[in-house]
Amino acid sequence: MTLTNKIGVIVDSFGVGVREGLNKAKDVGAEGVQIYAVKGEMDPENLSPAARKELRSYIDSLGLEISALVGDLGGHGFQVKEDNLWKVEKSKRIVDLALDLGTNIVTTHIGIVPHDPASEVYATLHAACEELGQYAKSAGAYFAIETGPETAADLKRFLDTLSTNGVSVNFDPANMVMVTGDDPVQGARLLKDYIVHTHVKDGVRLREVDPRDVYGAVGYAPMDHEKIADMVSSGTFFREVPLGEGSVDFDRYFAALQEIGYTGYLTIEREVGDQPEQDIRKAVEFIKQYR
Repeated sequence: MTLTNKIGVIVDSFGVGVREGLNKAKDVGAEGVQIYAVKGEMDPENLSPAARKELRSYIDSLGLEISALVGDLGGHGFQVKEDNLWKVEKSKRIVDLALDLGTNIVTTHIGIVPHDPASEVYATLHAACEELGQYAKSAGAYFAIETGPETAADLKRFLDTLSTNGVSVNFDPANMVMVTGDDPVQGARLLKDYIVHTHVKDGVRLREVDPRDVYGAVGYAPMDHEKIADMVSSGTFFREVPLGEGSVDFDRYFAALQEIGYTGYLTIEREVGDQPEQDIRKAVEFIKQYR
């Protein structure tokens, strides 16, 4: 097996801001970057057409490209009908920003997809994703749900009910092994028609956990990235670890991505640890072993 996929890095994983993070991504050997675009300097409202053009030019000057933007608005995802009035509109603006910056992929967490399709939360998620999917599809883009909160089987059943593939999948194998206990290899095969972007990270599951305690849900605390970072570093239920040190079988997983014909980015995400640059550099070298 020889991988030909490009290697990406989430700029925010460096924890040093966008511009310095872009330079660090170049320095560690990445070919592309993913950037959070929900607040601060990367909020679509804060980037004028001229600023977007300048940022894209700067990324081009580094020899990088954007693999995707992160459009994760947190909270309960799209499970609350009242919140979706503004969340859907902001998500559309993030899709617009992505296209201006040269990528057609926005990744996010939508909230846990209920196993029961007759539930009110399921209907609320479906309505929001149907609108987002149609918008993305009309623009030649994808709104990509990150794996982990629910099983691959439940996610596929949900995606199959949407009218377009404008809502697709950002496949994260570590989330699956840490939270639901799913096998990423089988998950990749199951979701093969929807995978448009991937995250590369590793982890171990130490004990069973209710996904609602991790990702939030109606009736539970909302999803909080800092809380999740504390959970993956504390090791009570699961732990994120450097590539190759966890439960993701990358030999089989990368082979499965090849088997299903996935040609997109392998984007490194490192959410914990006190030396992210060193960990990300090692992750780049880990992936390059398969080239």
